[in-house]
Amino acid sequence: MLKKEPVLSRIVVGSGSYVTSKGERAILEAYLGTCVGVTLCDRQAGVGGLLHLLLPEPTSNDSIWRPEAYASTGLPLFIQQLCGEGAKKENLEACVAGGALVGSVSRQDLDLDIGGRTADVVEQILLRENIAVRRSEIGGFFCCRLSLDLQDWSVELVPSGISAVPPEKSDFEKPGARQLDHIIEGVSPIPQIALKVIRMISDQRYGIDDVAHEIMQDQVMSAKLIRFSNSVFSGIKTRVDSIERALLIVGEKWLLQLVVGAAMEGFLSQPEGGYSLCKGGLFHHSCGTAAVAKALAQLSGRTPPDLAYTAGLLHDIGKVVLDQYVGAARSLFYRHLQEEDIDLTQAESELFGMTHPEAGRRLAVHWSLPENLTDAIQYHHQPDKATLGSELTYLVYLADLIMSRFMTGQELEKQNSHAFASSLDRLGLRADQLPSLIDKTLCGIPVTPWS
Repeated sequence: MLKKEPVLSRIVVGSGSYVTSKGERAILEAYLGTCVGVTLCDRQAGVGGLLHLLLPEPTSNDSIWRPEAYASTGLPLFIQQLCGEGAKKENLEACVAGGALVGSVSRQDLDLDIGGRTADVVEQILLRENIAVRRSEIGGFFCCRLSLDLQDWSVELVPSGISAVPPEKSDFEKPGARQLDHIIEGVSPIPQIALKVIRMISDQRYGIDDVAHEIMQDQVMSAKLIRFSNSVFSGIKTRVDSIERALLIVGEKWLLQLVVGAAMEGFLSQPEGGYSLCKGGLFHHSCGTAAVAKALAQLSGRTPPDLAYTAGLLHDIGKVVLDQYVGAARSLFYRHLQEEDIDLTQAESELFGMTHPEAGRRLAVHWSLPENLTDAIQYHHQPDKATLGSELTYLVYLADLIMSRFMTGQELEKQNSHAFASSLDRLGLRADQLPSLIDKTLCGIPVTPWS
């Protein structure tokens, strides 16, 4: 009887981190867009690893608390770690990938060229250290998955998501309007307390004592909020063990944002197979977009940060409605995006007759969400069409665009950059401020967000 070979586990290396190994049976992988991935291995010593770089260098002296996120500091640390585990520098072999200009490319993309500059720093360091580069695929216009097999040190580089696409189904039928309406009406609403908090944040009116009292009456919501608070604020010395302690530690505005986040976790945690490219990918993307939106609001001063955070969390709720159809037509969907190079919403419209922003608007109306948030949900791919709270919509668009370029591999997103310049102008921001913003926000997002 033939003995079955065990399936190798896959370890995802998140942005701004690295993983090294000696003798482990696993495959390391990183999803790369603008980011740059580097694999290094010493075959003789049996030591290797993968590094996932976010930026070329720190943007200021006070932003290097996570040095592995930058090529100038992270690559030397990565080399040092491998040598500490038994590798010899002269035996190391490198593979470099990523640094793409993802999606439709604007003049600002070309001017900033963050991925290209990150790759340049990597190449300079490898040349200085006399480390041989066996394979280099830098640039291009697509996201990719870089994998390193820790058993035979083979490297694989494929367009992101393509390898996971099942054989094409010939029986896929485009859903009708009634089917979509039925799904929207049947979507389980988030808890009433979360809807109440969303309206309070939208109106910028707070009644924290009333909210805290309502949360404490709901044991499930209380437990979820306490766990969520501890995962987000994992660096604090005192653990959150009650709603009162959470309020004391994080303050009332953060507590309200955490209520919305805890409520959305269950709603957005779709299994892998539809929009999500990994477990919980849609939720992770929404949390990251919320963090970037909040940072943009603080930088621009045009929108309340807590409102921006909430809009970022909610912007993709329409994907929950269409998720099952993406799964059913996955191969068709990927082919539209990869081979025909069209925008995500265009592919949705052609295949399903409805885009996720439109599905999100209808769901927001069904839940009676405030109009400014409904507007941001509906037009976050087309902010120039927003009518209410347009600055909020431009802000969510820009946050979503940044996430789609730098935090790929979580969920299916192909955001165009046609409104990049107008978004910066509307928010009073400059393109040269973005590296610092990316540094301060994305370098602070957990490798596995809110795990």
